[in-house]
Amino acid sequence: NGVSDQQEEDFDSSAPPPFLLGEIRAATPKHCWVKNPWSLSYVLRDVSVVFALAAAAVYFDNWMVWPLYWTAEATMFWAIFVLGHDCGHGSFSDSTVLNSIVGHILHFSNLVPYNGWRISHRTHHQNHGNAEKDESWVPVRGYMIFEVFSSNYFVNYTPITFQWYRSPGKEGSHFNPYSDLFAPNERKAVWTSTVCWIFVVALLVYSSFVFGPIQMIKLYAFPHLVLFIMWLDCVTYLHHHGYEKKLPWYRGKERSYLRGWLTTIDRDYGWFNNIHHDIGTHVIHHLFPQIPHYHLVEATMRAKPVIGKDYREPKTSGPFPFLLFKILARSIGQDHYVFGDVVYYQTDPEVYKTMKK
Repeated sequence: NGVSDQQEEDFDSSAPPPFLLGEIRAATPKHCWVKNPWSLSYVLRDVSVVFALAAAAVYFDNWMVWPLYWTAEATMFWAIFVLGHDCGHGSFSDSTVLNSIVGHILHFSNLVPYNGWRISHRTHHQNHGNAEKDESWVPVRGYMIFEVFSSNYFVNYTPITFQWYRSPGKEGSHFNPYSDLFAPNERKAVWTSTVCWIFVVALLVYSSFVFGPIQMIKLYAFPHLVLFIMWLDCVTYLHHHGYEKKLPWYRGKERSYLRGWLTTIDRDYGWFNNIHHDIGTHVIHHLFPQIPHYHLVEATMRAKPVIGKDYREPKTSGPFPFLLFKILARSIGQDHYVFGDVVYYQTDPEVYKTMKK
């Protein structure tokens, strides 16, 4: 109605929030922090589906089945990545050892170096909304716009480069223990993951000799290197970009943990919500990454009354999230660069014309 529309219009998304972190924590039921032993059942479910899909594809082995297999298998690779992501946060189990073992196995199945990624993702959570220190889809300054877009903004989020390199303007690698991503006491952990990653790549090469390279491309390379990466790119981008009214990023003293956190966005993925472990409940996850994924929906519902207007209700997607493709295309076409200390994405006319073509 007109009143609520006016209230929404008057709401300043960049203003400091009128609540404290402790108020949201107090509203979150204590059991939402409990990590249950059945976490391993989610791993068993996802891994079983992955092998069942592969067995079915090999059994039928025709070109009507393979595209269906690639789509379904890539979706399950993404689900497995989310569970490995939970291990990195420590929300999978109270056992650090179990988190590390399961996290390594799950992330290596997606060719992700577990410790290198875990540490850089921790940096992302600690600095989200910080236009200088964030690690994920960081906005660029205006003077960098042509350099970045001429080399393709998504280049750092393709299968290999999203691990070898960081966001535009940042140096370092998830594989290099001496990257400024890592503290000296973290180098051994990064070395461990890098060496294990090399072993997994060698195992894949060996499998190509045993089963044939074409078979390995059909079974693993295509669903992983193309479609899984599309899931990774689109979901991580949409959780931090593309809201109907632009949300701010911050520099210097303007940024606080709470203000940065409030620029995250929940998304509805329809039938896929359960498959990929409710990763769409991203707002409460960013605030309290220690909450297990099976409690995120409840924690979100309890936190919403406290967050109030600072919570952006996700649009309902229906069974399939076709709506999100439109949001993704609009954001990529318009959100190009930032200026200032409390900053909003601006559109570069030349880049916009190029992308429209």
